[in-house]
Amino acid sequence: MFGLPGKQAVSITPKAAVQIARLMEKDGHKGLRIGVKKGGCAGMEYTMDYVAELDPNDEVVQQDGAVVAIAPMAQMFLFGTEIDYETSLLESGFKFRNPNVVDACGCGESIKFKDVEELEAERAQQG
Repeated sequence: MFGLPGKQAVSITPKAAVQIARLMEKDGHKGLRIGVKKGGCAGMEYTMDYVAELDPNDEVVQQDGAVVAIAPMAQMFLFGTEIDYETSLLESGFKFRNPNVVDACGCGESIKFKDVEELEAERAQQG
């Protein structure tokens, strides 16, 4: 929907692709759907859910056995995001490096995006 011809909506690092493929294989899921919802101290939060069936309205990114489906309402907010998987001594998890984020809370779980009009104008300039 908001993609550019020849450019994937999001990129997936090799570590993230391995982890997503592992999660898909575990229970026979078709992919991992990412989205955004209202919540948190900065206003929005990322969501991740297993996908039993892909929705034809999802933007689908496939890489190294990993399938990521982007929910339609989240596509403009996630375009250009890099999905990574990081492991440290205290925690492991997916990390989103999103150029559309203008603010985040201290814990990094809650984000604030650019205005919709600004995002649409940027997409028009890129296309």
